[in-house]
Amino acid sequence: MKLFGTNGVRGIANEKITPDMALDLGKSLGTYLLQNNQDIKVAVGMDTRISGDMLRSAAVAGLLSTGVEVVDVGVLPIPALQYYIRDRANAGIMITASHNPREYNGLKIVAGDGTEFSREGETEVETIYFSHKFHQARWDKTGGYFKDQSAIRSYMDGIIEHVDADAIRSAGLTVVVDPGCGAACAVTPLLLRELGCKVISLNAQPDGTFPGRNPEPTKDVLSDLMNTVRASGADVGIAHDGDADRVAFVDENGEFLDEEDLLALMGSHVLTQKKGNVVTPVSSSLRLKDIAQSMGCELTWTAVGSIDVAHKMIDINAVFGGEGNGGLIFPDFQYCRDGAMTAAKMLELLARGKKLSELRANIPQYHNLKDKIKCDDPVDVMKAAKLALKHEDVDDTDGLKIWYPDGWILIRPSGTEPIIRIYVESSSSGRVKELMEYGRSVVNECSAGTVD
Repeated sequence: MKLFGTNGVRGIANEKITPDMALDLGKSLGTYLLQNNQDIKVAVGMDTRISGDMLRSAAVAGLLSTGVEVVDVGVLPIPALQYYIRDRANAGIMITASHNPREYNGLKIVAGDGTEFSREGETEVETIYFSHKFHQARWDKTGGYFKDQSAIRSYMDGIIEHVDADAIRSAGLTVVVDPGCGAACAVTPLLLRELGCKVISLNAQPDGTFPGRNPEPTKDVLSDLMNTVRASGADVGIAHDGDADRVAFVDENGEFLDEEDLLALMGSHVLTQKKGNVVTPVSSSLRLKDIAQSMGCELTWTAVGSIDVAHKMIDINAVFGGEGNGGLIFPDFQYCRDGAMTAAKMLELLARGKKLSELRANIPQYHNLKDKIKCDDPVDVMKAAKLALKHEDVDDTDGLKIWYPDGWILIRPSGTEPIIRIYVESSSSGRVKELMEYGRSVVNECSAGTVD
């Protein structure tokens, strides 16, 4: 049985993600941590979802029952929690469903170095969870509980120290910020004001019903942000997901910046300052690879998921990494996706004088398509697809990535749903459509059992 998906545990609150589940996950994490150390502090935070208090209380109770100490750091972005844990705790739990719709919630566990738990660590916690072999502290050895409201302030101070704050302040930028009523409400508007920006806020009141827009900051839900940037003459628009580990941008013309362009643009900015390896999942565009190679640097592909990206970055001492979904990692600050840090780095880049539309024009251009196909048994479909593609140039780092001289196809099962995802990229608009049709045909034929 599986508990953890690509990034934590998620589902409909009070249906799949229940207080009982959160209680047992708290017990499991506490039991796991106590195997190696008896003096444990676990930090717990949450985003703004209305089911958060219910799940946080249950997770805290589970942790305390094992005898670990719990520090409640309140509502905050997950990278702020991770920054706190790195310096002041042994592990953590974040109550969040990230970019998922309002009815969802979930739990992510964080390791003592501030990174998300490794896949191996997740497996060990998962084993304890399903075995129900929890450590149960004596009545006089249950854990202590206290609150600490300092996490956000120290996180913002850390970001300001890791960007060229003087240059940003001198630039006098006007920024429209849309935290989406999520955890970024407590950070990004204030952070940008402290960096000398004129800030116009949308959806900046914490509200777990997300009345302004869906928590995922995709182009189709950011029309208010785009229109406000145009109307105000702002230099840039910034939007976050529910727990603010991701970010999306709108240029000075109110045009949405493609996430893959963002990944390449930030990669170029970092490599201009410091040469080194970069890391991204196999689902990402060739844009970043082209940028890295043009600057004499190497790119390493990983499995999909920020956990895999961050741990590979640590392994090879990479200078930049991230995913093509607005989740970027700046290791000089910390090894996790960080929406507020990315926003500050974007302002640092804009402070040099060029408009975002000008900067995006220098990014290598590719055409991308994505699709998903429902199937009863994704595991069997992937086995059949691997056999069907045995004569192709296939990378099986995560799913099946078929390389061609003019593009690629990635076929991989979802970590949370009974579907197969298909990603396609090519430098040609016609060719990308051909590759998508081929990818669909492989999945459909394998799903129907017609491939020998």
